Amino acid sequence: MGSEEAEFMADVSTASGGVPTLAEIARTAGVSTPTVSKVLNGRADVAPGTRARVEDLLREHGYRRKRGGAQSSKLFDLVFHELESAWAMEVIRGVENVARREGMSIVLSESAGRLTPGQTWVDGVLARRPSGVVLVLSDLDEAQRAQLTSRDIPFVVLDPAGDPADGVPAVGANNWLGGLTATRHLIELGHRRIAMVGGPSRMMCSRARVDGYRSALETAGIGVDPALVREGNFHHEAGYAAGRELLALPDRPTAVFAGNDLQALGVYEAARELGLRIPDELSVVGFDDLPLARWVGPPLTTVRQPLVEMAETATQLALDLGRGRPPAATRVDLATTLVVRNSTAPPPGR
Repeated sequence: MGSEEAEFMADVSTASGGVPTLAEIARTAGVSTPTVSKVLNGRADVAPGTRARVEDLLREHGYRRKRGGAQSSKLFDLVFHELESAWAMEVIRGVENVARREGMSIVLSESAGRLTPGQTWVDGVLARRPSGVVLVLSDLDEAQRAQLTSRDIPFVVLDPAGDPADGVPAVGANNWLGGLTATRHLIELGHRRIAMVGGPSRMMCSRARVDGYRSALETAGIGVDPALVREGNFHHEAGYAAGRELLALPDRPTAVFAGNDLQALGVYEAARELGLRIPDELSVVGFDDLPLARWVGPPLTTVRQPLVEMAETATQLALDLGRGRPPAATRVDLATTLVVRNSTAPPPGR
């Protein structure tokens, strides 16, 4: 018996817990059992209407491939919503650490800025049958989650953009505490005019950092001035544009908390163009602690988000789920810590 035939027979066998077999699903869909098996295995030679009908039935009946019935590949899928910064390299490094130890190769994808990957990516995953999937700042819609679940392909969301659905494993960082700590550091130095350059409001991590900033100010009895709050996109250009606006205000801020290190470097550029010295005339705090934070002049005070450790944790969690090893928790938030360098000081005149 060949490997494909053995795999097919394993999928046809009766599932436990009253879940229908592929033969029963095939009868309901009005197709042959091999056609259902092709859909399960991500084969392209199935008509779109037939594929949709079979997928609906698999989801409706909660079908799940028997563990061990189809051999997973020695591949691990990593998908980003955007792949263009040093931030992504830290995540790749963490996933690679675990994959190398497990003797696996990484398949790297980008969803072109979408927070949900396209169906083409899902079809590729079904055909590859990786041992696990990590989605960075992304998530799957209900139908996509059902597709991966029915094939017994475990997935974990890393640094989720929104609040993951119930039962979706996720690994993140304590962004609210990071925002609180960064702002409190500036307050303790004597700053009162503290600006915030956040990330996209649609991303949960960005909202949490801004909420931490607001909480620190309110706890210290400092009102939140809406004129000092800007929304960015986590890129250098957004930090620069916001920095130019904020530092041109008649009553400009004496400190800026940027929602990530790249935006902080944009603020650096804006300050340099305006002739403001950091930290003598302007303090700046970032978020992430990318390697470049130590190399800029002056070295950047920032909140360390343990990106490598987060990626390692998410990868190991996906592999454990695929091996039937129940983890201690499927929602993990790792600690953030403030790293004080030379970009922060008391405000002028203190």
